Amino acid sequence: MRFIVIGSGRVGLRTARVLREEGHDVTIVERDADRADRARADGFSVVEGDGAREEVLAKAAVERADAVGALTGDLNVNFAACMIAKHHGCRTVMRIDEDYREEIYQKYADEVDEIIYPERLGAIGAKNALLGGNIRAIADIAEHLQVLLVTITEESPMRGYTLSEVELPANARLLAFGKRGEPMGIPLPDDSLEEGDRVAVLADFGVLDDVRQLLVGDDAGETLASAARTGGGA
Repeated sequence: MRFIVIGSGRVGLRTARVLREEGHDVTIVERDADRADRARADGFSVVEGDGAREEVLAKAAVERADAVGALTGDLNVNFAACMIAKHHGCRTVMRIDEDYREEIYQKYADEVDEIIYPERLGAIGAKNALLGGNIRAIADIAEHLQVLLVTITEESPMRGYTLSEVELPANARLLAFGKRGEPMGIPLPDDSLEEGDRVAVLADFGVLDDVRQLLVGDDAGETLASAARTGGGA
């Protein structure tokens, strides 16, 4: 998938790194020259300029992007960038700081696909918001291990099967299970998987795509949300 990340501060740069590690195409838009140079030195394609301006986003090829994450500390820039991206059919994720009043949140919430609070979310959260869908990275365990929360889809090859019949890859294991709308608990062999049920899976990076295909299915339009080695700081 192709992403544009606007702002290369701590949240933006970490999110870009996570997406790149998963093999996605990431372009950073940054108006601060020093930060832009730092992102280039980190190997990113960088468009230097104001992400709130359509001509700048055009240089970043917004018309070919799958999603735009407006992750600067400037709410006005973030909102303007999302409106431009929405016009081009992109998924839009906007950063907003916690100190804004509830009515400010409500003003913008209906205009973008997702709002994130960097005080609450680190790079994994921002990346999950950009990807959307039925797979969420919820914890890093080790350099190559991550806990995923997976929601069973209608297209899942395992829908209708019991947990005892689910054969995960060798480097993955089921940690918890929850029926739709119910708390998660210890997985039991006779529990059956239905659309909307959730499973928590511990998996090695190398088998993440296999886990996705098994539990979500090839037709779900998902790109697997895998790990952020950079940690969860905002």
